[in-house]
Amino acid sequence: MDTLELKKQANEIRKGIVTAVHSAKSGHPGGSLSAADIFTYLYFEEMNIDPKNPKKEDRDRFVLSKGHVAPAYYSTLAHRGYFPVEDLTTLRKVGSYLQGHPDMKGTPGVDMSSGSLGQGISVAVGMALSAKMSGEDYRVYTLLGDGEIQEGQVWEASMFAGFRKLDNLVVIVDNNNLQIDGNVDQVCSPYPIDEKFKAFNFHVINIDAHDFEQIKSAFEEARNTKGMPTAIIAKSVKGKGVSFMENQAKWHGSAPNDEQFEEAMKDLEKVGAELCQK
Repeated sequence: MDTLELKKQANEIRKGIVTAVHSAKSGHPGGSLSAADIFTYLYFEEMNIDPKNPKKEDRDRFVLSKGHVAPAYYSTLAHRGYFPVEDLTTLRKVGSYLQGHPDMKGTPGVDMSSGSLGQGISVAVGMALSAKMSGEDYRVYTLLGDGEIQEGQVWEASMFAGFRKLDNLVVIVDNNNLQIDGNVDQVCSPYPIDEKFKAFNFHVINIDAHDFEQIKSAFEEARNTKGMPTAIIAKSVKGKGVSFMENQAKWHGSAPNDEQFEEAMKDLEKVGAELCQK
């Protein structure tokens, strides 16, 4: 896909996020919207995957370490063809395979059940180590929140990954500077994030999480980096694409009501219309 098509796809994924969370009347729209462009690039350009064969042995692996942004994960998987887009309206409902956090046993395309913050990166490191030990060439990607990296387990896993030179591992930090309690730099500052990963022997790239040219360049650089894992610090806007949600901590874990849903969809429809004119 070219940049314009990726932007259009990301906008559709954002519509799916808002639709799912509104239907569930619960969920986490803010961080889902901020990560939508990263998800789009991973699943439509970067990763070696096959929606018709979700468990193929040589597939690249993805672990959503910040599992509460499952709405973004599910919307991406649905638009990529793993399951019907219409099923997004069953999010968090009894009997649905789209639970509030990812479930590898029930949801096509999910490589790891996650949601306990800090643990996902450890699993991703284990997957990357397994590939190295077995001589396989699949790559492993994991997405963390900037609030999540306040967890000590993140840094234990990072220390191990750097020590073992896991150059098949890419850690992405969705750096929207907001967590459930407010600004991350006021709750328990993780800054400077890039220097911390460098200290654990990571190759570090700082990007604008909503610029597809920068996203593309970062993942290409990661592929060409040998002898060390890569951390991509993706500076993003929480609630990206929905005017009244942007940079508002209260939308970390709140669902829009009917009126807010209509307003959010109008915002996204406007973005889509503008992209179609380009």
